Amino acid sequence: MGWNFGDILDVVGPELPADAPAFVHGDRVITWAQTMARTNNLAAALIKKGAKPGDKVAFYLRNGPEYMETLAASFKARLTHVNINYRYNAQEVYYILDNADAQTIVYSSDFRDIIAELKPQLEKVATFVEVTPDGDVLDGSFSYEALCAEGDGAPLQIKREGTDQIFIYTGGTTGMPKGVMWSHTAIREVQLDSMRKLGAAPETMEQVKLMIGMMPERPCILPACPLMHATGLLTALSAMVNGGCVVTTPSVGLNAPELWQAAADNHVLSMAIVGDAFAKPLLKELDDNPNKYDLSKLMNIVSSGVMWSTEVKRGLLKHLPQATMTDAFGSSEGLGFGSSQMTAEGEIATARFAIGEKCKVFDENNVEVEAGSGTPGFIALTGNIPDGYYKDPKKSAETFREVDGVRYSIPGDWCTVEPDGTLTLLGRGSVCINTAGEKVYPEEVEEALKTHADVDDALVIGLEDEKWGQAVTAIVRPTPDATPDEDDLRQFVRKILASYKAPKQIFFNDVAFRAPNGKADYKGAKKFAESQIG
Repeated sequence: MGWNFGDILDVVGPELPADAPAFVHGDRVITWAQTMARTNNLAAALIKKGAKPGDKVAFYLRNGPEYMETLAASFKARLTHVNINYRYNAQEVYYILDNADAQTIVYSSDFRDIIAELKPQLEKVATFVEVTPDGDVLDGSFSYEALCAEGDGAPLQIKREGTDQIFIYTGGTTGMPKGVMWSHTAIREVQLDSMRKLGAAPETMEQVKLMIGMMPERPCILPACPLMHATGLLTALSAMVNGGCVVTTPSVGLNAPELWQAAADNHVLSMAIVGDAFAKPLLKELDDNPNKYDLSKLMNIVSSGVMWSTEVKRGLLKHLPQATMTDAFGSSEGLGFGSSQMTAEGEIATARFAIGEKCKVFDENNVEVEAGSGTPGFIALTGNIPDGYYKDPKKSAETFREVDGVRYSIPGDWCTVEPDGTLTLLGRGSVCINTAGEKVYPEEVEEALKTHADVDDALVIGLEDEKWGQAVTAIVRPTPDATPDEDDLRQFVRKILASYKAPKQIFFNDVAFRAPNGKADYKGAKKFAESQIG
């Protein structure tokens, strides 16, 4: 059967106690009864304002109940989620909105100025919805709270399909961000695969209803990472459709004391992070304040998107001996490539993963890599995978391709297969930089640098960094007689691109690290940069 999350929510909601919390954000609590009425009203309002099945809804929001409520409303109205990275500048935001053909934008008042700047260009957008604490909205926009309160809260009673989609925009290996198209059925089947490993999973809507009624404890998750990224979004989605509670924190940026206090106050069972960039500040807070927080209910911390070091996991387990540290090897293009679990009873080496059941590793000739051979290969996932990239058949054919007649998702991660069948992750075969969970495509930064009058050429690489995982690093060849300033160049890039894409370090060299055919010599550039660090 095909699964649709709108249908699942229609079944789950009535089975829960009316006062059961669905979303907690600081002191604000939204119950499941309120959630069902509010999301039904919002879904009906978006349809009334012209949204049709398959239309795209852009989410320009930080973490909070509004993100998940809008997601639920989109499911119910058969509309397609499009995530906007709120760290993007105005023109980067415009690129996503235009590329996605967004029909509706739900945005925070924090980003009102950018929406106002872009609005004359957004001819495809019919409906603007503003989430605002004071009720004031931009001219031509609708109040989010007003739409949620408008109506009787009744279910929509519309027929939905398992082929309805969720878009997850990612930079990854694709250059400019592309929308990865996931069907509801594919994501739901990935969720069920995880449940099947632990025992019985609900295979029909009637079984979903029965499972909710029999649950001894409902899932409660705190996504410490942004909901606009796949890790936060999909872990929160799993909790929501299983009748659980999603806890978010009001601070902008990572506030370790606030996160731990929220986890303690709400008896959080699971937390989602992105590697050491999140885990290290969280660990420091526990080290500095042992026994301050009651985290006895926390059973799992899951990370995905970047490698998570064994040393930091070990430190967290000293404070959370009952918990499991789960390192999920996945991407926006595929879920379930591999996983690694570490507990207080045993350690797993950094970057070592158990391969997913539906994965294979192939060499460059599409021959399956033999375990223990030491041959590097790219990992490929079959089964429940995306439909492709939105409006990009060329990239879709490159990433979602057939090997021996089987369609795989192959996002470009390379690894070796150990004698015991586990994987050692080597990283992306491309030069994509993964900095604190954010994907940075070097050519984008290079082109920004080269528009500066004092820059003749530039290459951008990622250097291993304790804090960021990889630090964006530039090697610049100045124009003749120019003496560019590092801080000036960094600020120049920030005017063109999101600030996290600006190089953390810039080195100057008169040699252009390029082959005679003009192709970039990233290996040589990286070697030079490492020599400058010493």
